[in-house]
Amino acid sequence: MRVAVDREKCCGAGLCVLTAGGVFDQGEEDGLVVLLVAEPPAAEAEDVREAAQGCPCGAITVEETAGQ
Repeated sequence: MRVAVDREKCCGAGLCVLTAGGVFDQGEEDGLVVLLVAEPPAAEAEDVREAAQGCPCGAITVEETAGQ
């Protein structure tokens, strides 16, 4: 799994951090998404998918790779 974020689309809702805090954070100055791990471990995959689906701005992209 590979994850990408588009900070220009982000509205700072923070749902990604609540859902997958090991992969996402929010910038201290602007509150926008910060990607901590572009290739999260398999154990976090479901949370990352949920964060991407729940993002109200569509700022998170998930690319599935072999094995996940």
